[in-house]
Amino acid sequence: MTTSALKATRYRITGMDCAGCSKKVETVVGKMPGMSGVTVSLAANALTVTHADNAATVSEVERRVASLGYGITRVVDATTEGRTQASVKVDSHDHSGHTHGDAPHDGPWWAAPKAKLILTCVAALAVAWLVARFVPRAAPLLFAAAMFVGLAPIARRAYAAAINNAPFTIEMLMTIAALGALLIGATEEAAVVVVLFLVGELLEGLAAQKARASIQSLASLAPKTAWVEADGKLTEVAADKVAVGSILLVRPGDRVPADGEIVSGETSVNEAPVTGESTPRSKEVGANVLAGTINIEGAIRVRVMKAAADNTIARIVKLVESAQEAKAPTERFIDSFSNYYTPFVLLLGALVAVVPPLLFGSGWYDWIYKGLAVLLIGCPCALVISTPAAIASGLSAGARQGLLIKGGGVLETLAKVTTVAFDKTGTLTEGRPVVTDIVALTGTEVALLADAAALDATSSHPIAKAV
Repeated sequence: MTTSALKATRYRITGMDCAGCSKKVETVVGKMPGMSGVTVSLAANALTVTHADNAATVSEVERRVASLGYGITRVVDATTEGRTQASVKVDSHDHSGHTHGDAPHDGPWWAAPKAKLILTCVAALAVAWLVARFVPRAAPLLFAAAMFVGLAPIARRAYAAAINNAPFTIEMLMTIAALGALLIGATEEAAVVVVLFLVGELLEGLAAQKARASIQSLASLAPKTAWVEADGKLTEVAADKVAVGSILLVRPGDRVPADGEIVSGETSVNEAPVTGESTPRSKEVGANVLAGTINIEGAIRVRVMKAAADNTIARIVKLVESAQEAKAPTERFIDSFSNYYTPFVLLLGALVAVVPPLLFGSGWYDWIYKGLAVLLIGCPCALVISTPAAIASGLSAGARQGLLIKGGGVLETLAKVTTVAFDKTGTLTEGRPVVTDIVALTGTEVALLADAAALDATSSHPIAKAV
């Protein structure tokens, strides 16, 4: 297949809450015919595929991801007006039974669908425990019913992954362990373990959501509205609706809504939120200003040079997302290791369950119980999620401080750095002078400071502000 016959398509995926989810999507899509490359970013909720240039492949990607229970939205590059999207929805409450596939939840965590499932499981477990105190004979049946409340969606997810060429998943380990516990009569333990598994998934989802929020917070650097000047009138409009060529009024203290060129006025601009440069820069007519920077002194009028989808803030967000999609060496090793680790855990659990009874005459119940415990404690979720979560946090934290780090590989290299040379003091300081010592030749230090403050009260010089 020649390079010219390949096409790159990007999707937004909703419902991924741990590295196991992203690995599952990557495995299923990667095994499709015609795929040349598959990259999944948990932090950015993004899937990028390089494939044969035909519509059938795009439709099949959407169908397979949706069958796993996730929402998938194809991102289509549009004109400077922004982006349009083609969506494939999946109802997480019906045939899929997959709570992962819900749309992003903006309310409190306890109101999310997965949290409601956990509360339902806990309530079923509590009822089973209470009734079992009065009707002990019914305990196995009651706890089994409570277990199936939470296990049903987990088992459906395991089945969906298995029929899509991804049989070795965390959900499969959990399903086998829970059903095995049911067969040996450990229904109470099985019900509790299912609840704990769902709680663990919820916590992983909250961690992933926080990592995504750190990226989304970059977009908040640009204001939501802008004052557009036309025919001598000012109109407040949404910043993402401002057209290229419009004239904006940016008042002192306001953030610049868009990348543009000053057409009237002089000021100094604090570019630290975007570039990390600590010292404000003087701007006059003809100078360029960046979206998200802060106008400090005078009112200026700015001609918009770039649309919201292509301004500095949007490019920073795209760069951070791209950096997170580029896997670090450690992350690539963990991914490769997990391909063998999960089957190994299944095999180890089976050996623990059958070898001692067959070869040494030990009790079947005890060793099956221990084999099922191996499946539970061997879930690789924490192992797989640790590295991408740490990298996502590092990249987004750096971006908020004006540092654009090109991927996890660079971040790992920085950890080995022992000596750093800086070209200017502003990089090492806050860029704002402060009063450290007062030496009064006559009178008191307090009186001297009061006199100096009175003289500097009307000045905007950095030293005057410090005084």
